Amino acid sequence: MKLIKTEEALKRLIAADDWMIDILTTVEKLQLPDSWVCAGFVRSKVWDVLHEKKYRTPLADIDVIYFDKVNALEDYEKQYEQELKKYLPDEPWSVKNQARMHVVNNSEPYQSSIDGIAHFPETPTAIGVRLINEKLEIAAPHGIQYLISGIVAPTPYFQKGSQMHEVYKNRVHNKQWKSLWPKLQIIY
Repeated sequence: MKLIKTEEALKRLIAADDWMIDILTTVEKLQLPDSWVCAGFVRSKVWDVLHEKKYRTPLADIDVIYFDKVNALEDYEKQYEQELKKYLPDEPWSVKNQARMHVVNNSEPYQSSIDGIAHFPETPTAIGVRLINEKLEIAAPHGIQYLISGIVAPTPYFQKGSQMHEVYKNRVHNKQWKSLWPKLQIIY
């Protein structure tokens, strides 16, 4: 496996990918509050590199998150998806306001997008990236070590003993990541 050891190396990896920069530049145009592109967008890129894949693994969606308590209706999210489609119509956009997503996880309301990312089920998915004035920023509330090591583990909210652990286990089973990236280590 190729090694990515630091957050700076992760930023260089993303910066060298024209498609990723196009996505990030497009999201930046919307100027959504506290917005990030996250989950599989970052995770799959790193796992593809770790597995030395020549081609990008297709994404089911491009997860764009933001935080806006004032305009928390799902209708706004759909409008933003349509705006993104105007720029890049062939991409599978998925926009979610983290000010309302705590309901999905049956948790206390999130205080920011990074708080929302911290409540994603798996540590390698709980990572976001954004472009602000041509500078990449990484949000990794649980660090990047699991991601860059090819380890799938639950975030604290989804760990064994919590009521959410079954959600984590089912999600990992349903995603079938080891069929795409066989070197992954799955921790239940």
